[in-house]
Amino acid sequence: MVSVLSPSALEPEDEPGAPPDGRSPFVLGLGVAQLCSWGSLYYSFPQIAQAMGADLGWSKDELYGAATLGLALAGVLTYPVGAAIDRGHGRAVMAGASLLAGALLVLWAQVESLGLFYVAVAGIGAVQAATLYEPAFAVVARRAGPLRARAGITALTLWGGFSSTVFIPLIQLLLDTVGWRDTLLVLGAVNILVCATMNFLAVNAARDRPAPRGHVIAAPRSVIGAVIRQPVFWALAVAFTAYSAMFSGFTFHMYPLLVERGFDTATVVSAIALIGPAQVAGRVLVSVLAPRAPVRVVGSVIVAVFPLAFLALELIPPDFAFVALIALGYGAVNGIITIVRGLVVPELLTRRAYGAVNGALAMPATFSRALAPAGMAMLWTATGSYDAVLMAVIALASTLALGFWCAAAMARPVEE
Repeated sequence: MVSVLSPSALEPEDEPGAPPDGRSPFVLGLGVAQLCSWGSLYYSFPQIAQAMGADLGWSKDELYGAATLGLALAGVLTYPVGAAIDRGHGRAVMAGASLLAGALLVLWAQVESLGLFYVAVAGIGAVQAATLYEPAFAVVARRAGPLRARAGITALTLWGGFSSTVFIPLIQLLLDTVGWRDTLLVLGAVNILVCATMNFLAVNAARDRPAPRGHVIAAPRSVIGAVIRQPVFWALAVAFTAYSAMFSGFTFHMYPLLVERGFDTATVVSAIALIGPAQVAGRVLVSVLAPRAPVRVVGSVIVAVFPLAFLALELIPPDFAFVALIALGYGAVNGIITIVRGLVVPELLTRRAYGAVNGALAMPATFSRALAPAGMAMLWTATGSYDAVLMAVIALASTLALGFWCAAAMARPVEE
């Protein structure tokens, strides 16, 4: 009998290299960890920062500066994390990072000084490079091979898509009942007891797809050297860097932007609430209707929706029906692009060293995600209006579309 705490308990009962799907214990374990990691490490910050700012009297600039620093550190770490997973260290990387995240959340609960707060929150931002989608996609690709990882990657995005739905109300309930310090202790326990355990049990390099007999595994640096000489890499880097800036900036400024444009607060809150379920619906839709469609085709279609949605937001009257349609469309394509992002490397670039190449591609995007909210805040301050911010979002969305279309047009069939 297999012990419930045995790593093999979460291993699919099939031969190594069989493509994991959404029902695989391997993907289920990673999915639970993704749901809890996204909810506790990423979506929790605005709610907790607001509560502790009111308690300690710290400004938004002071609070959000720590989060920006953390995301910048995550950008530095994306490549080495991916390379470590390529070498078979996924269990140590992901389980260890979840343990560290839990310890940092506990440390955050104790802070009284701004310096210690920056250590804790910047550290939490940094470990996201080893706990969220990018490393999880890399371990799935290592298990099944990049070309057969589609079902597993799609399933992980469905788990992550529910994280805000589960954790935002849970965190608010905790804040209202036990306060922000004890809320952080609960989130720390979630990372230590749930995320670290699930990552440790699910990830096991002994079950990963073996290299073909006689096949020499290329060093990540040699693969990266070849990949960065491809124009396709740079077109994708431009596209996804623009996307990250667009998504991060719009997410942080969506509420005040819509209010300034004449929507009442109830309409704004209701529209924002539609985005999360629409993301999940979009992912389900593409997995049902186009499970084997080339990612370049899926991506080329959905990137066109982003600039159109934001342009419509510029033109529509302040009516709930219109903004709800935009929120649903934006949420759906935003959900699908996460899947596209996880699959472009093997289809458009290379099938070798997935983790390292994916990390290199994510590095500038992570920096743009960190800097965009502050940059758009400065743009609002300089102009006194969200019109300029919305124009910047439209420009970024257009850059995303053009960059991806160029990559899809230039890409040639990828060889082993």
